[in-house]
Amino acid sequence: MLWKAFWSPGTPLYLKFATFAAAAYLVWPIDLITDFIPLLGWVDDIILVPLLVSWIVSRLPVTAPVRARRDGPIIDGTARRM
Repeated sequence: MLWKAFWSPGTPLYLKFATFAAAAYLVWPIDLITDFIPLLGWVDDIILVPLLVSWIVSRLPVTAPVRARRDGPIIDGTARRM
């Protein structure tokens, strides 16, 4: 989802930057807490990256789904509460 949103022209620039920053933070050798400290160095990666990704996803613009008909009926994929 983030990959498609990154390349979508409708995504704001600040969300594209945040997506790039989240990916770069995972591979960048400089962290808030260094990885040389056993377990504590990985905790910031385990907590910060999912928080950043959920923040990005919550702010993505809502687009209408493309309903292309291919060799069969269209299945409604919306969730319903009973």
